[in-house]
Amino acid sequence: MLSLKHMLVYGALMTLVVVASNILVQYPLTGDLAGIQLGDLLTYGAFTYPVAFLVTDLTNRQFGPSMARRVVFIGFLVGVTISFITSQPRIAMASGTAYLVGQLLDISVFNRLRQQSWWKAPLAGSLFGSVLDTLLFFSISFAPAFAFIGANDDFAIGWAPLLGVFSTEAPRWISWALGDFTVKMTVGLVMLLPYGALMNVLKPYRVTAAT
Repeated sequence: MLSLKHMLVYGALMTLVVVASNILVQYPLTGDLAGIQLGDLLTYGAFTYPVAFLVTDLTNRQFGPSMARRVVFIGFLVGVTISFITSQPRIAMASGTAYLVGQLLDISVFNRLRQQSWWKAPLAGSLFGSVLDTLLFFSISFAPAFAFIGANDDFAIGWAPLLGVFSTEAPRWISWALGDFTVKMTVGLVMLLPYGALMNVLKPYRVTAAT
């Protein structure tokens, strides 16, 4: 009963992160910084989605990979369903695919490294999961090759200086992907702080041969 309660709590947190990120990724940052148009570089979703890796890693540490996968599937089923209502279908499909693959990779990497230094498992899991998640999400959401899923976003595929600063131009969604990954890794490093604080509170999962 206790583990069920925790699974529902973690699942609710995961759902909140997924839905919020799917909405916010449709809104580029406004304004400029040192002459750089922030809308050419980032969307607001870049700041919320990395929390999903924290939720997964905390679940994995406390209850193991099986429970972490259940929480991921809860976030996938509920979050993506709601996202089809609150965001564009193409964004929801991209989010669901990237989220599921990226989070499952995070769980696998975390589980392999859980016996090493406390920071290695969450950091490596977030790194590999974020790379795959970013590649899948932005390609499916905005790349012309996936236009059969839904209409392209004119602003996203419009050409602008790469990362808002280089003379080389590229579709904005490529800069968004690079900026998003940079923010994910920055937030991932910051998320080590609450993870490190909570790891002394949450009893670690005992590894068995079955996992």
